[in-house]
Amino acid sequence: MTNNHIDYIEFKAPDLDAVKGFYSESFGWTFTDYGPTYTAFSDSGLFGGFELSEDPIVNGALAVLYHNDLDFIQNKIESAGGMIVKPIFSFPGGRRFHFTDPAGNELAVWSDK
Repeated sequence: MTNNHIDYIEFKAPDLDAVKGFYSESFGWTFTDYGPTYTAFSDSGLFGGFELSEDPIVNGALAVLYHNDLDFIQNKIESAGGMIVKPIFSFPGGRRFHFTDPAGNELAVWSDK
């Protein structure tokens, strides 16, 4: 894991079983479920996952960057004009937050620290 590199990509899906079947059958991806609302994929060239969501999918991809110091990088993002849209929260394996860039694109930063 390298600071400031895209480390993970996340998509939304209304039906996790259907999306897992599609990507498994089409591309040979493998999946690990983390509860009933999240599944991670591997064997795709980049790690990522699908979050169960009933929201309309407008831009279904969420690029997730890695940084070992979330407080530091959050301050840098805010100083550079980014807006925090989801404060730091914990999940199995780490913590993360979401932000939008000046163009309105939403990204996230995670850390295992």
